[in-house]
Amino acid sequence: MGFDFGLFCVFLAACAAAAATGSMFMPGRWYDDLAKPTWNPPNWVFPVVWSILYLLIAASASRVAGAPGSAYAMAFWGLQIALNTLWTPVFFGLQRIKAGMLIIVLLWLAVAGCLVATFRVEPFAGLLLVPYLIWVSIAASLNWSVWRLNPEEANKPRPAEG
Repeated sequence: MGFDFGLFCVFLAACAAAAATGSMFMPGRWYDDLAKPTWNPPNWVFPVVWSILYLLIAASASRVAGAPGSAYAMAFWGLQIALNTLWTPVFFGLQRIKAGMLIIVLLWLAVAGCLVATFRVEPFAGLLLVPYLIWVSIAASLNWSVWRLNPEEANKPRPAEG
């Protein structure tokens, strides 16, 4: 289909909404105090990587939106951005390591589905999603490692809201 700047801006706005959760639910002291694997990236890496990824995610979607056969690509795109938006408040906001793990596994599946469906519509647009799938794989491994390294925190009962 090609690049459409207007569509790019709309998809980038959706990515910005997802990114906003990172500003509202910062890792903070709780996360700093958790045991993490030695390969944990430094904190400055996350906003840099996510900024680049969100540009790629929006560019990919803008290239296939409206193209014949793009229904599944767009459906998976919507699912992945919803799960992407959900992970940060669940993991950092609610401090739910196991629930974060479930969400990130579902996110990985949604990104993989989006990549495959997008690639079928326009291979270049699908390739733009490869770094995203790689990063979500790293993030899922990190979530898993934090869960395994902090079993007392992962199994800590949370007070009921009411």
